[in-house]
Amino acid sequence: MSLLRLAWRSVLRQRRRTALLSLVVVYVTVATLFLLGFLDGYGESLVEAYAEYVEAPVAVAQEAWWADPDPEHGLKSLPTLAHPLVQAVSPRLSFYALLRSPYRLEGGLVLGVDPEGEKGLSRVPAKVAEGRWLRARGEVVLGQRLAERLDVRVGERLVVETGKAALGLEVVGLVRAGVSNVDFFGVYLHLEDAQALTGALATHLAVKVPRGREGAVAQALSRTLPPGLLAKGVWDLMGPIRADYEGSRLLYIPLLGLFMLLAAIAVVSTTYVSVRERLREFAVAESLGLTPWRLAGQVALEAALASGVGLVLGLLLGYALLWYTSTHDVFGPLMRMSVELLPESGLSEHLYTALRPAYALYAAGVVGLSALLALLFPGRLVLALEVPRYLKEG
Repeated sequence: MSLLRLAWRSVLRQRRRTALLSLVVVYVTVATLFLLGFLDGYGESLVEAYAEYVEAPVAVAQEAWWADPDPEHGLKSLPTLAHPLVQAVSPRLSFYALLRSPYRLEGGLVLGVDPEGEKGLSRVPAKVAEGRWLRARGEVVLGQRLAERLDVRVGERLVVETGKAALGLEVVGLVRAGVSNVDFFGVYLHLEDAQALTGALATHLAVKVPRGREGAVAQALSRTLPPGLLAKGVWDLMGPIRADYEGSRLLYIPLLGLFMLLAAIAVVSTTYVSVRERLREFAVAESLGLTPWRLAGQVALEAALASGVGLVLGLLLGYALLWYTSTHDVFGPLMRMSVELLPESGLSEHLYTALRPAYALYAAGVVGLSALLALLFPGRLVLALEVPRYLKEG
């Protein structure tokens, strides 16, 4: 009889014990899949928010501007970007200003943009909920929540003041993007108006590249740009929220490892009890010609099979859960509350989990770990077995 058949028969013979072990592994497998999917989904939502709304996939600016984002450190001329993955380029002029409505006064970050160029680079122009996007000079578009704080509506005037100049602009649109930085703080005006207010040409170039290639393209551009210019990918543009995300991964990934270890220990401890109860059975098997190492392998295989049953069930349930949360806005209420509490974070109001086959490989670690620990501990009982003693007791 093959070793696999022997191990499988032993697992089926102890159905209640196997069922309890499988439930433990099911729980750990579902938790592993869900947490990995949630963390990756959270990361993807951050990338989408910053690449498509708050910043850009890649930004090119003077090194001095990266260190001190003042328009005086902006671009003196617009460089040519030669890279096959560059899909669109548009200049932007970012500066701080006072925003004065007839009823309120508030400081904020203003973004001067090329109205047509921005349409091919950002999703913000498509998210105007009231009014329209910029068309000409003398116009401004605001985030909806910022407009509420300023108590200003479409068609009314807003004065934008810097230390050098001031302009009265007509509010032509209100943006509702579902991204905190845009809705709570977004101020968009024509690039030429921004140039008149600051005396600068542009602070940076916003560059659109394929998703997932931002870092590589930024590095490639930095090698070919004139001295003093530096390109950064979207991950480098996130600021503190990136540290928060990476900190979450550093916290939860070891926690998953601990869950898997505890599940493996539960499987192995039960296997240990089972082996002690069957020492005479192993002694008989060894007397019939099975080697100690072969019997120890059977013990490890039993642990792997018991956890494998739970793994299969856990994968079915875990991927079903991930599919549902990747297609339904389950975390919408939680994210909307987070946006209200942390409006400067750049969080999106929507979060969908990621769904990747590789998660199954991580979850399968509990099976390998169970087999290894079973070989090291319960298996040692079989390797040190005194066959004559147990045969004599029988």
